[in-house]
Amino acid sequence: MNRHEAGPPAGVRRALGYLLASLATGAATLVALPVLAVAPRTARAWASRHRRRAERLLRVPDSGAVRVGAWRVLGWLCASAVSGPVFGLVAVVCAGNAVTTAVTVPLWWALPAGTRAGGFAAGVPLTGWGTALALGTAQFVVLAALTARLVPLLARLHARTCVALLSPSAAERLARRVETLTETRAGAVNAHGLELRRIERDLHDGTQARLVAIAMRIGLAREVQDTDPVLLTRLLAEAHEGTEEAMTELRAVIRTIYPPILADRGLAGALTALGARAAIATTLDIEGIGGIDGIDGLGTGGPAAIPAAVETVAYFTVAEALTNAAKHSRATRTTVRVARDGDRLSIGVTDDGVGGADETRGTGLAGIRHRVLALDGTVHLHSPGGGPTTLTVSLPCGS
Repeated sequence: MNRHEAGPPAGVRRALGYLLASLATGAATLVALPVLAVAPRTARAWASRHRRRAERLLRVPDSGAVRVGAWRVLGWLCASAVSGPVFGLVAVVCAGNAVTTAVTVPLWWALPAGTRAGGFAAGVPLTGWGTALALGTAQFVVLAALTARLVPLLARLHARTCVALLSPSAAERLARRVETLTETRAGAVNAHGLELRRIERDLHDGTQARLVAIAMRIGLAREVQDTDPVLLTRLLAEAHEGTEEAMTELRAVIRTIYPPILADRGLAGALTALGARAAIATTLDIEGIGGIDGIDGLGTGGPAAIPAAVETVAYFTVAEALTNAAKHSRATRTTVRVARDGDRLSIGVTDDGVGGADETRGTGLAGIRHRVLALDGTVHLHSPGGGPTTLTVSLPCGS
Protein backbone atom coordinates (compact mmCIF):
# COMPACT_ATOMS: atom_id res chain seq x y z
CA MET A 1 0.00 0.00 0.00
CA ASN A 2 1.26 3.44 -0.91
CA ARG A 3 2.01 5.45 2.19
CA HIS A 4 -0.08 8.35 0.85
CA GLU A 5 -3.13 6.13 0.26
CA ALA A 6 -6.06 6.72 2.58
CA GLY A 7 -7.58 3.91 4.59
CA PRO A 8 -6.90 1.76 7.64
CA PRO A 9 -3.43 0.28 8.20
CA ALA A 10 -2.62 -2.96 6.42
CA GLY A 11 -2.56 -4.89 9.71
CA VAL A 12 -6.09 -3.80 10.57
CA ARG A 13 -7.33 -4.68 7.08
CA ARG A 14 -5.74 -8.12 7.27
CA ALA A 15 -7.21 -8.73 10.72
CA LEU A 16 -10.64 -7.50 9.66
CA GLY A 17 -10.56 -9.70 6.56
CA TYR A 18 -9.48 -12.67 8.67
CA LEU A 19 -12.33 -12.19 11.14
CA LEU A 20 -14.93 -11.69 8.41
CA ALA A 21 -13.73 -14.91 6.77
CA SER A 22 -13.87 -16.60 10.18
CA LEU A 23 -17.45 -15.43 10.54
CA ALA A 24 -18.38 -17.13 7.27
CA THR A 25 -16.33 -20.30 7.77
CA GLY A 26 -17.44 -20.59 11.42
CA ALA A 27 -21.07 -20.48 10.35
CA ALA A 28 -20.32 -23.07 7.64
CA THR A 29 -18.58 -25.27 10.22
CA LEU A 30 -21.59 -25.03 12.51
CA VAL A 31 -23.93 -26.11 9.72
CA ALA A 32 -21.65 -28.91 8.51
CA LEU A 33 -20.56 -30.10 11.97
CA PRO A 34 -22.64 -33.33 11.90
CA VAL A 35 -21.11 -34.28 8.54
CA LEU A 36 -17.53 -33.31 9.48
CA ALA A 37 -17.80 -35.27 12.75
CA VAL A 38 -18.23 -38.54 10.82
CA ALA A 39 -15.84 -37.70 7.96
CA PRO A 40 -12.37 -37.46 9.55
CA ARG A 41 -10.46 -36.98 6.28
CA THR A 42 -12.68 -34.08 5.25
CA ALA A 43 -12.48 -32.62 8.75
CA ARG A 44 -8.67 -32.77 8.71
CA ALA A 45 -8.54 -31.10 5.29
CA TRP A 46 -10.89 -28.36 6.55
CA ALA A 47 -8.74 -27.94 9.66
CA SER A 48 -5.54 -27.79 7.59
CA ARG A 49 -6.97 -25.00 5.47
CA HIS A 50 -7.86 -22.94 8.52
CA ARG A 51 -4.59 -23.59 10.28
CA ARG A 52 -2.62 -22.39 7.25
CA ARG A 53 -4.79 -19.25 7.16
CA ALA A 54 -4.09 -18.64 10.85
CA GLU A 55 -0.35 -19.21 10.35
CA ARG A 56 -0.31 -16.68 7.51
CA LEU A 57 -1.96 -14.09 9.76
CA LEU A 58 0.55 -14.78 12.53
CA ARG A 59 3.42 -14.87 10.00
CA VAL A 60 4.72 -18.21 11.22
CA PRO A 61 6.07 -20.97 8.94
CA ASP A 62 3.52 -23.15 7.19
CA SER A 63 3.45 -26.47 9.07
CA GLY A 64 1.78 -28.35 6.21
CA ALA A 65 -1.06 -30.83 6.58
CA VAL A 66 -2.59 -31.26 10.00
CA ARG A 67 -1.51 -34.53 11.59
CA VAL A 68 -3.31 -34.53 14.94
CA GLY A 69 -5.77 -36.85 16.58
CA ALA A 70 -9.41 -36.97 15.54
CA TRP A 71 -10.59 -35.78 18.97
CA ARG A 72 -8.46 -32.63 18.73
CA VAL A 73 -9.82 -31.88 15.27
CA LEU A 74 -13.36 -32.37 16.60
CA GLY A 75 -12.58 -30.02 19.50
CA TRP A 76 -11.34 -27.40 17.05
CA LEU A 77 -14.51 -27.80 14.93
CA CYS A 78 -16.69 -27.08 17.97
CA ALA A 79 -14.54 -24.12 19.06
CA SER A 80 -14.43 -22.68 15.53
CA ALA A 81 -18.19 -22.99 15.10
CA VAL A 82 -18.61 -20.70 18.13
CA SER A 83 -15.59 -18.39 18.10
CA GLY A 84 -15.65 -17.65 14.38
CA PRO A 85 -19.15 -16.13 14.28
CA VAL A 86 -18.74 -14.39 17.67
CA PHE A 87 -15.40 -12.77 16.87
CA GLY A 88 -16.54 -11.96 13.33
CA LEU A 89 -19.69 -10.25 14.54
CA VAL A 90 -17.71 -8.19 17.05
CA ALA A 91 -15.48 -7.03 14.20
CA VAL A 92 -18.52 -6.17 12.07
CA VAL A 93 -20.09 -4.18 14.90
CA CYS A 94 -16.88 -2.27 15.65
CA ALA A 95 -16.06 -1.40 12.05
CA GLY A 96 -19.70 -0.83 11.12
CA ASN A 97 -20.38 1.57 13.98
CA ALA A 98 -17.24 3.57 13.17
CA VAL A 99 -18.50 4.14 9.63
CA THR A 100 -22.20 4.61 10.29
CA THR A 101 -21.67 7.03 13.18
CA ALA A 102 -19.55 9.35 11.04
CA VAL A 103 -22.26 9.37 8.38
CA THR A 104 -25.56 9.21 10.23
CA VAL A 105 -24.99 12.00 12.79
CA PRO A 106 -24.42 14.72 10.16
CA LEU A 107 -27.15 13.23 7.95
CA TRP A 108 -29.59 13.31 10.86
CA TRP A 109 -29.06 17.02 11.22
CA ALA A 110 -29.50 17.42 7.47
CA LEU A 111 -33.11 16.19 7.72
CA PRO A 112 -35.81 18.85 7.29
CA ALA A 113 -36.51 20.67 10.54
CA GLY A 114 -40.05 19.39 10.71
CA THR A 115 -39.04 15.72 10.43
CA ARG A 116 -36.38 15.46 13.15
CA ALA A 117 -36.96 15.38 16.86
CA GLY A 118 -34.69 17.02 19.38
CA GLY A 119 -31.34 15.34 18.82
CA PHE A 120 -28.81 14.05 21.24
CA ALA A 121 -25.70 11.99 20.47
CA ALA A 122 -23.49 10.69 23.27
CA GLY A 123 -25.49 12.92 25.60
CA VAL A 124 -24.63 16.05 23.62
CA PRO A 125 -27.55 18.03 22.10
CA LEU A 126 -27.33 18.56 18.35
CA THR A 127 -28.10 22.25 17.92
CA GLY A 128 -26.51 22.93 14.55
CA TRP A 129 -24.26 21.75 11.73
CA GLY A 130 -21.10 22.50 13.68
CA THR A 131 -22.17 20.35 16.62
CA ALA A 132 -23.32 17.50 14.35
CA LEU A 133 -20.10 17.43 12.29
CA ALA A 134 -17.81 17.78 15.32
CA LEU A 135 -19.63 15.08 17.27
CA GLY A 136 -19.74 12.74 14.28
CA THR A 137 -16.01 13.20 13.73
CA ALA A 138 -15.22 12.66 17.41
CA GLN A 139 -17.30 9.49 17.60
CA PHE A 140 -15.71 8.18 14.41
CA VAL A 141 -12.20 8.76 15.78
CA VAL A 142 -13.03 6.99 19.04
CA LEU A 143 -14.70 4.01 17.36
CA ALA A 144 -11.99 3.79 14.69
CA ALA A 145 -9.32 3.72 17.39
CA LEU A 146 -11.27 1.04 19.23
CA THR A 147 -11.56 -0.97 16.02
CA ALA A 148 -7.86 -0.58 15.24
CA ARG A 149 -7.05 -1.83 18.73
CA LEU A 150 -9.64 -4.54 19.20
CA VAL A 151 -9.89 -6.16 15.75
CA PRO A 152 -6.19 -7.17 15.42
CA LEU A 153 -6.27 -8.41 19.03
CA LEU A 154 -9.31 -10.61 18.35
CA ALA A 155 -7.83 -11.86 15.09
CA ARG A 156 -4.56 -12.88 16.74
CA LEU A 157 -6.42 -14.51 19.61
CA HIS A 158 -8.56 -16.53 17.20
CA ALA A 159 -5.56 -17.49 15.06
CA ARG A 160 -3.43 -18.52 18.04
CA THR A 161 -6.29 -20.62 19.39
CA CYS A 162 -6.64 -22.32 16.04
CA VAL A 163 -2.91 -23.06 15.79
CA ALA A 164 -2.73 -24.24 19.40
CA LEU A 165 -5.67 -26.63 19.03
CA LEU A 166 -4.31 -28.06 15.80
CA SER A 167 -0.65 -28.26 16.82
CA PRO A 168 0.62 -31.84 17.09
CA SER A 169 1.50 -33.02 20.57
CA ALA A 170 5.06 -34.01 21.43
CA ALA A 171 4.20 -37.68 20.82
CA GLU A 172 2.59 -36.87 17.47
CA ARG A 173 5.57 -34.78 16.39
CA LEU A 174 7.93 -37.56 17.40
CA ALA A 175 5.88 -40.16 15.51
CA ARG A 176 5.83 -37.96 12.42
CA ARG A 177 9.57 -37.37 12.67
CA VAL A 178 10.28 -41.09 13.02
CA GLU A 179 8.05 -41.80 10.02
CA THR A 180 9.85 -39.20 7.92
CA LEU A 181 13.28 -40.40 8.99
CA THR A 182 12.33 -44.01 8.25
CA GLU A 183 11.24 -43.08 4.74
CA THR A 184 14.25 -40.90 4.04
CA ARG A 185 16.72 -43.38 5.49
CA ALA A 186 15.26 -46.13 3.30
CA GLY A 187 15.53 -43.81 0.32
CA ALA A 188 19.09 -42.89 1.28
CA VAL A 189 20.10 -46.57 1.46
CA ASN A 190 18.61 -47.22 -1.97
CA ALA A 191 20.23 -44.11 -3.39
CA HIS A 192 23.55 -45.11 -1.85
CA GLY A 193 23.35 -48.49 -3.57
CA LEU A 194 22.51 -46.86 -6.89
CA GLU A 195 25.37 -44.39 -6.45
CA LEU A 196 27.85 -47.18 -5.73
CA ARG A 197 26.73 -49.05 -8.85
CA ARG A 198 27.04 -45.87 -10.91
CA ILE A 199 30.56 -45.24 -9.62
CA GLU A 200 31.51 -48.86 -10.29
CA ARG A 201 30.11 -48.62 -13.83
CA ASP A 202 31.92 -45.33 -14.50
CA LEU A 203 35.20 -46.75 -13.25
CA HIS A 204 34.75 -50.06 -15.09
CA ASP A 205 33.63 -48.63 -18.43
CA GLY A 206 35.82 -45.55 -18.37
CA THR A 207 38.90 -45.39 -16.20
CA GLN A 208 39.54 -49.12 -16.00
CA ALA A 209 39.26 -49.55 -19.77
CA ARG A 210 41.75 -46.75 -20.33
CA LEU A 211 44.17 -48.22 -17.78
CA VAL A 212 44.01 -51.60 -19.56
CA ALA A 213 44.77 -49.91 -22.87
CA ILE A 214 47.69 -48.05 -21.27
CA ALA A 215 49.05 -51.28 -19.80
CA MET A 216 48.85 -52.98 -23.21
CA ARG A 217 50.72 -50.14 -24.91
CA ILE A 218 53.41 -50.15 -22.24
CA GLY A 219 53.73 -53.92 -22.64
CA LEU A 220 54.17 -53.58 -26.42
CA ALA A 221 56.64 -50.77 -25.86
CA ARG A 222 58.80 -53.05 -23.69
CA GLU A 223 58.83 -55.69 -26.42
CA VAL A 224 59.96 -53.29 -29.17
CA GLN A 225 62.23 -51.03 -27.16
CA ASP A 226 65.38 -52.61 -28.71
CA THR A 227 64.05 -53.22 -32.22
CA ASP A 228 61.73 -50.36 -33.24
CA PRO A 229 62.47 -46.99 -31.67
CA VAL A 230 59.81 -45.23 -33.81
CA LEU A 231 57.03 -47.58 -32.64
CA LEU A 232 58.35 -47.30 -29.08
CA THR A 233 58.02 -43.52 -29.19
CA ARG A 234 54.48 -43.70 -30.59
CA LEU A 235 53.35 -46.26 -27.99
CA LEU A 236 54.76 -44.23 -25.11
CA ALA A 237 53.06 -41.08 -26.44
CA GLU A 238 49.75 -42.92 -26.68
CA ALA A 239 50.20 -44.31 -23.16
CA HIS A 240 50.93 -40.82 -21.85
CA GLU A 241 47.86 -39.39 -23.57
CA GLY A 242 45.73 -42.23 -22.24
CA THR A 243 47.02 -41.61 -18.73
CA GLU A 244 45.93 -37.95 -18.86
CA GLU A 245 42.50 -38.93 -20.16
CA ALA A 246 42.15 -41.55 -17.40
CA MET A 247 43.06 -38.94 -14.79
CA THR A 248 40.45 -36.54 -16.21
CA GLU A 249 37.76 -39.21 -16.05
CA LEU A 250 38.81 -40.20 -12.54
CA ARG A 251 38.58 -36.60 -11.36
CA ALA A 252 35.09 -36.38 -12.86
CA VAL A 253 34.00 -39.45 -10.89
CA ILE A 254 35.53 -38.11 -7.68
CA ARG A 255 33.80 -34.77 -8.19
CA THR A 256 30.38 -36.47 -8.02
CA ILE A 257 31.31 -38.05 -4.66
CA TYR A 258 32.87 -35.09 -2.87
CA PRO A 259 33.70 -31.97 -4.87
CA PRO A 260 37.46 -31.35 -4.56
CA ILE A 261 36.85 -27.62 -4.26
CA LEU A 262 35.21 -28.26 -0.87
CA ALA A 263 38.41 -29.85 0.39
CA ASP A 264 40.55 -27.12 -1.16
CA ARG A 265 38.60 -23.97 -0.27
CA GLY A 266 35.88 -24.94 2.22
CA LEU A 267 32.16 -24.42 1.80
CA ALA A 268 32.31 -20.61 1.61
CA GLY A 269 34.98 -20.69 -1.09
CA ALA A 270 33.19 -23.43 -3.04
CA LEU A 271 29.92 -21.46 -3.00
CA THR A 272 31.76 -18.31 -4.06
CA ALA A 273 33.15 -20.20 -7.04
CA LEU A 274 29.67 -21.49 -7.88
CA GLY A 275 28.29 -17.96 -7.86
CA ALA A 276 31.12 -16.71 -10.06
CA ARG A 277 30.53 -19.51 -12.60
CA ALA A 278 26.73 -19.21 -12.62
CA ALA A 279 25.08 -18.57 -15.97
CA ILE A 280 23.08 -15.63 -14.56
CA ALA A 281 23.99 -12.80 -12.20
CA THR A 282 24.23 -14.17 -8.65
CA THR A 283 24.45 -12.31 -5.36
CA LEU A 284 25.98 -14.37 -2.56
CA ASP A 285 25.52 -13.69 1.16
CA ILE A 286 27.42 -16.02 3.51
CA GLU A 287 27.38 -15.71 7.30
CA GLY A 288 28.92 -17.74 10.10
CA ILE A 289 30.64 -20.37 7.94
CA GLY A 290 34.28 -19.33 8.23
CA GLY A 291 36.90 -18.42 5.68
CA ILE A 292 37.40 -19.57 2.12
CA ASP A 293 40.78 -21.20 2.58
CA GLY A 294 39.69 -24.67 3.56
CA ILE A 295 40.32 -24.24 7.29
CA ASP A 296 36.78 -23.48 8.45
CA GLY A 297 36.33 -23.65 12.16
CA LEU A 298 40.02 -23.31 13.03
CA GLY A 299 41.24 -20.45 15.13
CA THR A 300 40.12 -18.89 18.38
CA GLY A 301 36.46 -18.05 18.47
CA GLY A 302 35.80 -19.38 14.96
CA PRO A 303 32.71 -21.40 14.10
CA ALA A 304 32.79 -25.15 14.63
CA ALA A 305 33.50 -27.24 11.57
CA ILE A 306 30.55 -28.26 9.43
CA PRO A 307 30.37 -32.02 8.79
CA ALA A 308 31.53 -33.07 5.32
CA ALA A 309 28.16 -34.66 4.49
CA VAL A 310 26.36 -31.38 5.27
CA GLU A 311 28.86 -29.38 3.20
CA THR A 312 28.33 -31.72 0.28
CA VAL A 313 24.53 -31.46 0.43
CA ALA A 314 24.72 -27.67 0.78
CA TYR A 315 27.07 -27.40 -2.20
CA PHE A 316 24.96 -29.59 -4.48
CA THR A 317 21.76 -27.84 -3.33
CA VAL A 318 23.06 -24.44 -4.36
CA ALA A 319 24.56 -25.83 -7.58
CA GLU A 320 21.27 -27.50 -8.58
CA ALA A 321 19.20 -24.44 -7.64
CA LEU A 322 21.40 -22.14 -9.76
CA THR A 323 21.20 -24.58 -12.66
CA ASN A 324 17.41 -24.71 -12.40
CA ALA A 325 17.17 -20.93 -12.31
CA ALA A 326 19.21 -20.66 -15.50
CA LYS A 327 17.59 -23.55 -17.41
CA HIS A 328 13.95 -23.58 -16.36
CA SER A 329 12.81 -20.33 -14.73
CA ARG A 330 14.09 -17.84 -17.33
CA ALA A 331 15.54 -15.83 -14.45
CA THR A 332 18.00 -12.98 -14.89
CA ARG A 333 19.23 -12.78 -11.30
CA THR A 334 19.51 -15.04 -8.27
CA THR A 335 20.26 -14.37 -4.63
CA VAL A 336 21.89 -17.04 -2.49
CA ARG A 337 22.02 -16.69 1.27
CA VAL A 338 23.82 -19.28 3.41
CA ALA A 339 24.03 -18.77 7.15
CA ARG A 340 24.84 -20.82 10.20
CA ASP A 341 22.78 -20.27 13.32
CA GLY A 342 23.89 -22.53 16.14
CA ASP A 343 23.53 -26.13 15.05
CA ARG A 344 21.54 -25.33 11.88
CA LEU A 345 22.76 -24.36 8.44
CA SER A 346 20.16 -22.45 6.43
CA ILE A 347 20.24 -22.03 2.67
CA GLY A 348 17.98 -19.72 0.69
CA VAL A 349 18.04 -19.38 -3.10
CA THR A 350 15.70 -16.86 -4.74
CA ASP A 351 15.39 -16.11 -8.45
CA ASP A 352 13.34 -13.53 -10.37
CA GLY A 353 12.04 -16.03 -12.91
CA VAL A 354 8.56 -17.04 -14.00
CA GLY A 355 7.89 -19.35 -11.04
CA GLY A 356 5.72 -22.45 -11.21
CA ALA A 357 8.55 -24.82 -10.21
CA ASP A 358 7.35 -28.43 -9.92
CA GLU A 359 9.33 -31.26 -8.33
CA THR A 360 7.62 -33.83 -10.55
CA ARG A 361 8.94 -32.36 -13.80
CA GLY A 362 12.50 -33.59 -13.42
CA THR A 363 14.10 -30.25 -12.53
CA GLY A 364 16.35 -31.73 -9.84
CA LEU A 365 14.20 -30.47 -6.96
CA ALA A 366 13.25 -34.01 -5.97
CA GLY A 367 16.95 -34.85 -5.76
CA ILE A 368 17.56 -31.85 -3.52
CA ARG A 369 14.71 -32.87 -1.24
CA HIS A 370 15.99 -36.43 -1.10
CA ARG A 371 19.53 -35.37 -0.15
CA VAL A 372 18.30 -32.93 2.50
CA LEU A 373 15.76 -35.24 4.13
CA ALA A 374 18.37 -37.99 4.34
CA LEU A 375 20.28 -35.71 6.75
CA ASP A 376 17.13 -34.90 8.75
CA GLY A 377 16.90 -31.47 7.15
CA THR A 378 13.89 -29.57 5.86
CA VAL A 379 13.01 -28.23 2.41
CA HIS A 380 10.45 -25.57 1.55
CA LEU A 381 9.70 -24.44 -2.00
CA HIS A 382 7.63 -21.33 -2.73
CA SER A 383 7.15 -20.81 -6.46
CA PRO A 384 3.86 -19.14 -7.41
CA GLY A 385 3.05 -18.58 -11.06
CA GLY A 386 4.81 -15.44 -12.21
CA GLY A 387 7.53 -15.86 -9.59
CA PRO A 388 9.65 -15.32 -7.71
CA THR A 389 10.86 -18.79 -6.74
CA THR A 390 12.40 -19.27 -3.30
CA LEU A 391 14.00 -22.52 -2.17
CA THR A 392 14.68 -22.70 1.57
CA VAL A 393 16.72 -25.52 3.08
CA SER A 394 17.70 -26.11 6.69
CA LEU A 395 20.34 -28.69 7.63
CA PRO A 396 21.55 -29.87 11.05
CA CYS A 397 25.28 -29.28 11.44
CA GLY A 398 25.86 -29.75 15.16
CA SER A 399 28.47 -32.15 16.41
